[in-house]
Amino acid sequence: MSGNIFGIFRIQSQRQQQQAAVAPPATPAEFLAYFKECMRCDQYTDKTCQECLKNVTCLWCASNNKCIDYPVRNILPPSSLCALSSARWGVCGVNFEALIITMSVVGGGIIIALGVCCCCCCRKKKSKKQVSEFVQPDKDEEKAAREKEQRRVRQEERRAEMKSRHDEIRKKYGLFKEENPYAKFENN
Repeated sequence: MSGNIFGIFRIQSQRQQQQAAVAPPATPAEFLAYFKECMRCDQYTDKTCQECLKNVTCLWCASNNKCIDYPVRNILPPSSLCALSSARWGVCGVNFEALIITMSVVGGGIIIALGVCCCCCCRKKKSKKQVSEFVQPDKDEEKAAREKEQRRVRQEERRAEMKSRHDEIRKKYGLFKEENPYAKFENN
């Protein structure tokens, strides 16, 4: 029986050794070091572009067949690192120069298309508004027009009333103007 007990302990210790070899790093610093080691781009140097670009953090330089870490602090890789015509990222068949030109043309096309759409929508809205004004004026506009006409009529009535009052006062004090002031001279 003692042989069986030791045999069980031997199997358990072998399993523990296997688990320790595959166990993930315990601390964040260990994990970061492990991750950086796995993600190193220089291990793909002198291999193929496809192998290098499987890792999205890598940049393939076709002129010297180097796989290097993409310089994330710069938008474009500096020419000291790799010329734009030789640099590949994401796809092996497209260099950075072609990628920049293509993205500029596509981006410019999208911006122009958006501008044209905005202009067309604004014109349609404006033309619909003008057509609706000719066909059917807005209720607020109708109300404003009615109120304006009523004010004009009231103003004319007040003006006529004031004129008649002034004429009465002039008659009362003998200041009433005749229609033609020169008529007196002609009658004499």
